[in-house]
Order: sequence, then structure tokens, then C-alpha cells
Amino acid sequence: MNERKNKPHTHTIALNKKARHDYFIEERFEAGIALQGWEVKSLRSGHAQLKEAYVTVRKTEVFLVGAHISPLSSASTHIRPDPRRTRKLLLHHEEIRKLVGAVDRRGYTLVPLAMYWKRGRAKLEIALAKGKHKHDKRSAIRQREAEREQQRALKAVRGKG
Repeated sequence: MNERKNKPHTHTIALNKKARHDYFIEERFEAGIALQGWEVKSLRSGHAQLKEAYVTVRKTEVFLVGAHISPLSSASTHIRPDPRRTRKLLLHHEEIRKLVGAVDRRGYTLVPLAMYWKRGRAKLEIALAKGKHKHDKRSAIRQREAEREQQRALKAVRGKG
């Protein structure tokens, strides 16, 4: 029997659901992550969180700060794993230059959206985003609820006919 059929279909390791609520997503980028061995093992077992993580640009390098990768209990004894260490992101030079220019403009920030596997390598989807104000968040919630009500009404009409 083929082993791939038994594995879950998704390659997602972690999602940052709060990012879409707090920011307007302008543009997305895919970045590789420089990881240590114990981190890769932890990611394979799904022990990662992007909830409080953010992305910074220092000179010509991009870093993921605040992402939590929990060390496994079976981790090696000769290393001291730091679950919140700053990790370097791997991007093309042109992409980094574009990000530096956009972050220097007023109101733009870099947020991690998702961490996933691609061809056996851990990737991070980062977004160039602009922060939402409180009234923007409320209107988005109102719009989402209106769409739900509309879907419920359509479902009720279809069910009677």
C-alpha cells in the first residue's frame, strides 16, 4: 500500500490567523527558513506557533522574530534549544530590496502568515501589510456576518423548494 495515501493531505505547519484580522495584506512572499536540526524535527511533529511572531529587516537580511518552535523531549542533550530564537529568512536579493523600500514607507510592516512544507523544505509565507484601525476590523466583522446571513437565507430557500 502506498504510504502517501495514509498521510494527511495538508502540508501546513502553522497559521497566523490573527494577521488577516489585524492587517490589510498587500503582497505575499515565500521565504525559506534557516533552521537547526532539532527545529526541523519539531516542525515535522507540528510544534510551531506564529501567533506573536513578526518579521524584521536589518541591512540586507530578513529575520523571523518571536516564532515559537517547541523542542521535542527527545532532543539531544548536548544543545540548549531556544524555542524563540531569531531565525534568518532566505529570500532573493531583489525581493529583500523591495521589502526594505516598502517597510521604509509609512505604515507598512512584514507579518508571517503561514509556515508550511514545500518539497521537503520548511517555507514561510510573509506578507507586506498595512495595519487596520479598529473601525476597519469592526466593518470586516459586520461584512462577514452579513455574508453568513445571506448564505443561511439561500440555504433555507433551497431547502423549501
